[in-house]
Amino acid sequence: MISIRPLLAVAVAILAALAVLLLDKREKLRDAVSPLAAIAMFAIVASMAPTVLAGGTIDLRLFEILPGIDFAFRVDALGMVFATVSSLLWIVASIYSIGYMRHLNEHAQTRFFACFAASLAAAAGGAFAANLFTLVIFYEALSLVTYPLVYHHEDEEGWAGSRKYLVYLMGASKSVLLAALALTYQIAGSLDFVAGGLLAGANASASLLTVVYFCYLFGFAKAAVMPMHAWLPAAMVAPTPVSALLHAVAVVKMGVFCVLRVVFHVFGAGLVGGLGLGIATAYIVSFTILMASIYALTRDDLKARLAYSTVSQLSYVVLGAVLLSPVAMVGGIIHIAAHAFSKITLFFCAGSIYCASGKRNVSDMAGIGRRLPWTMGAFFVGSLSMIGVPPAAGFISKWYLALGSAEAGQTPFLIVLLISSVLNAAYFLPISYVAFFGTEAREWPATVREIPMLTIPLVATAILSVLMGIFPDYFLALAERIVR
Repeated sequence: MISIRPLLAVAVAILAALAVLLLDKREKLRDAVSPLAAIAMFAIVASMAPTVLAGGTIDLRLFEILPGIDFAFRVDALGMVFATVSSLLWIVASIYSIGYMRHLNEHAQTRFFACFAASLAAAAGGAFAANLFTLVIFYEALSLVTYPLVYHHEDEEGWAGSRKYLVYLMGASKSVLLAALALTYQIAGSLDFVAGGLLAGANASASLLTVVYFCYLFGFAKAAVMPMHAWLPAAMVAPTPVSALLHAVAVVKMGVFCVLRVVFHVFGAGLVGGLGLGIATAYIVSFTILMASIYALTRDDLKARLAYSTVSQLSYVVLGAVLLSPVAMVGGIIHIAAHAFSKITLFFCAGSIYCASGKRNVSDMAGIGRRLPWTMGAFFVGSLSMIGVPPAAGFISKWYLALGSAEAGQTPFLIVLLISSVLNAAYFLPISYVAFFGTEAREWPATVREIPMLTIPLVATAILSVLMGIFPDYFLALAERIVR
């Protein structure tokens, strides 16, 4: 089916960014733009779901760059997973951001909201990209428009963190990722995504294909596979709504989404398995899963702990894909959504705690749950999902990953998943315990209380996390479409 709707989804967010800039002096109107645009974008994305669930695709070719390289959109099941998550969470993230920025009276709010909207345009463009060229264009755009969000505070720490952010993301894409694109075009004569793999059956040596594969794996540095992960904790200098954007809505999800595109539609499961790349990648991401969890366990700063948790959780998505078991693939795909709903809840809670009390460190939060019961209750729900406790969403994805590991006969990776879940519990559950049952060093002042503009969105995302765990049918249906 040919339709302009994928372009409209991107255009809505771009127009929102422009409207925010134009309404710089009219704060109430400016702040209303993002939620309205988010609702419109989600409606456009949702309107395409019936076609994709029925097994169809939606295509839109804009123009040709070179023979075999078009700037084009295609809406398929994998793109719908990413687009649904990012457009839905933009609604609650925009409301939360307004409350956060107003409460702290942050500077440069117009720039903040404009870049936030532009980042969602880039995410939607990447989700609906029909080929590697279009995907990389939006991937790079996402790096550039989120850079001002990372250095938002414009202090020494902010500049240092944003430099590392840009060096890692742009450096990787300007070197190994560009090489991978050039080699893929040289081998296949095209950059289009193909069911079963663009490079399947290509006339190229195994060693060359292996080089191309690892160039993609590490070139898409937003996936944060070690050692390409250091940018992510460094980016925690940004305001908490940006951290939520980076970790749940757009940036890191773009990274793992790109890796899944490479595994499913550039190489294909058959070629990945035939070259032995699946098992090699599984060991690399398993190391990332465990080491990042250990790092998280040692961090007292709450956002830093959440950042290393994200590094770990992203590799679950890649692990599911490269195990090449259909069940594991489904688990990896739906973990994109499960992690998004849960991790955005946790970051929202971290921001709520900071706005209410000024506290960042876990060691300073004893008893705060008695002042912020909704916030810490939502944090507990998000934590359970990250650990994989039913009925939260994380249980569904981890269950499929565990079954897939067993189905593939890969007991070592099943053990990795179990150890990781224990580590998740070790660095998440003490936070909730201390918050509700810890002895306060001194009584919290009466000014430490829930902030409605922050509490409502974080409760909403916690509910979404549980609802996905109870009703995972939509994401399961899309995932099963992908792995057929």
